[in-house]
Parts: sequence; C-alpha cells; structure tokens
Amino acid sequence: MAIRAVLWDIDDTIFDYSTADRTGMTRHFAAEGLPAGYGSAEQALGRWQELTELHWARFAAGEVTFDEQRRQRIRDFLGTDVPDAAADDWFARHVSHYEAAWALFPDAVPVLDALAEGYRHAVLSNSSIRNQERKLRVLGVRSRFEAVLCAAELGVSKPHPAAFHAACDALALPPHEVAYIGDQPDIDARGAVAAGLTGIWLDRSGAGGQPDLVSVSGLDQVPELLRGNTRFGAPDTFG
Repeated sequence: MAIRAVLWDIDDTIFDYSTADRTGMTRHFAAEGLPAGYGSAEQALGRWQELTELHWARFAAGEVTFDEQRRQRIRDFLGTDVPDAAADDWFARHVSHYEAAWALFPDAVPVLDALAEGYRHAVLSNSSIRNQERKLRVLGVRSRFEAVLCAAELGVSKPHPAAFHAACDALALPPHEVAYIGDQPDIDARGAVAAGLTGIWLDRSGAGGQPDLVSVSGLDQVPELLRGNTRFGAPDTFG
C-alpha cells in the first residue's frame, strides 16, 4: 500500500541543530568566558557534544527525566555540583545565544511545499514538546504538521517501536502507510523499519555504510523517492 503520511525528525533533519548549538555555545563562551579546566573553545565544544550524547542516551533509556539530563550535563561540563536553579540559569543564558542562531536547512521548506498536497505530516522527536513546539513556531513551520509528539511526554524514545506507533496512532494510520525521515541511521531509519514504518535515513554528510537502509543525501530527493523513483538508494519494492 502507498505511503500516506510522513513523520519527521526535527534536529539535524529540517532544523540545523548542530550549527545553532555550536554557534550559540561559542557566543556563550565569549560572553561569560571559558569554564575552568578548558584550554580552548574547541576543547570545550568537544566536551559539550560528548556530554550531550551521553546524557541524551540516559534520557532515551528512561534513566533520567528531560530536565535531569540537562542539569547533569551542565554539572559535568562545568565540573561542579551546581544547584538546580543555577544550572537552569546557566542553560537559559546559553539558550539566548543558541536561539539567535536558529535556522531551517535550505531544503526544508521546499520539500514540505512539494509534499503538501499528497501526504499528511507529523513530527516525532526525542525531545520535549515545550522545546520543539516553540522551535517550529519560531521557524514558521508549525502549521505544516498535524501533530508533534516528543519523547519527554510520551515516556518512550526512538528507536523503541512504541514511540513510532504512538505517532502512527496520532495520524490514525497503520505503520506501513507512514514513512519516517531522520538523520540518525539507527535511532531514526532503522528504528522506524523495526516498528513497521518505511525508514528513510537523511545522510547529509555522505557517510554511507548502511546498505540495508533507504537513504537520501538531501531532502530534495524525498518527493521522487516517495513516488517510487528508486535511484536514491531505495529497494525496488519501496512504496
């Protein structure tokens, strides 16, 4: 049966999270100085990225809440056991710089326009509603999506099948009629496939090495892929 709806990841799929996070943190360092123990902004940025991945994995595994992972990430980064309120204040100051750097990828709006007529659209993100709803509204695309579902409120994260199934339920569609597009091969594409959806890996960097996955190198390739053109790495039975 044909694909009737597209589920979207947000960060590093339609929204350039990595650039905004790096730019925002660099500006944060410029405003407040490097935390103690770091010899350069580059070293601090590397440690921030490492801790982000570590604590997001703990959140995804259900070991900590969304707020707890953020506060512990800040404590580990600063190397001191700051109280919750101080951690929240530090993050809020960072966010002001981070949000000033928000931008969609150039191919995001064109692909949403190209798919507007033939497909329904929703979001499934391993973040929180308060973060992602605001982000989509500020970026001017919230109205493109029927529903926005996030791990913090669902109580389950990608790649668990229950996260994908919750999004399908919100659309009132069976998984085999839904495609999921995201930038992570395992969490997004392979997780979607395991849940019975069509998973599409957005491999912007050209990393490759995942021959079992349907992949595209840019969102401009998605419309033809969904319409049955298999030249972007999809199996012949796609769609």
